[in-house]
Amino acid sequence: MNRVYLGLGSNVDRVKHIQLAIAAVMQLGQVKLSPVYESESIGFAGEPFYNLVAELHTQLSLTQLVDSVRATERLHGRQKNEQRFAPKTLDIDILSFNDACGEFSGVCLPRDEILENAFVLKPLADIAPDQLHPLLKLSYAELWRRYDKPQALQQIPWPPEAMG
Repeated sequence: MNRVYLGLGSNVDRVKHIQLAIAAVMQLGQVKLSPVYESESIGFAGEPFYNLVAELHTQLSLTQLVDSVRATERLHGRQKNEQRFAPKTLDIDILSFNDACGEFSGVCLPRDEILENAFVLKPLADIAPDQLHPLLKLSYAELWRRYDKPQALQQIPWPPEAMG
C-alpha cells in the first residue's frame, strides 16, 4: 500500500470543483482529508483559492496515480498546457509518494510547494503532524512551526452546507 499526500485546489467555482476533487480521490483508495483553507492567489491577480490536502493509501503505482490525477483535472476543465500562475478549475498535485525523492513519471518528489506555500504546509501539518518530510527529515508540524512567509490563510467551514 502506497501512502500519498495530494494537494487539492480551485479558484474557479471552488465549492463544486473541490467537491469533485474529493470524490475523485476517494475512488483511488482510503482517504483522510485536512480542513479546507481559503488562500490568496499567488503569482497572479485572481480570485482566492480553496485548498486542502488528502492523505491517500492506494494500490496505484506512481505512474497510474499521475495518469488518474491528470485525467481528473482534464475532465473538469483543466487544459493540458495551462500557465502555472493562472486561475484553476481544479489542481491536484502529488506532494509526496511514500518517501520517494527525485523525479519520477515527470513528477518531482517531494514537491517544492510543501515548503513554499502555507496552503500546502498547514493542511499537511493538520493531518500528518508527525510525518517526516522525505528530504529534510523534519515533521510537518515542526516545518509549520518554522514557517515564516507572509501568506494569508483562513480555515473555512466544510462541507459547504456548514457555510450557511
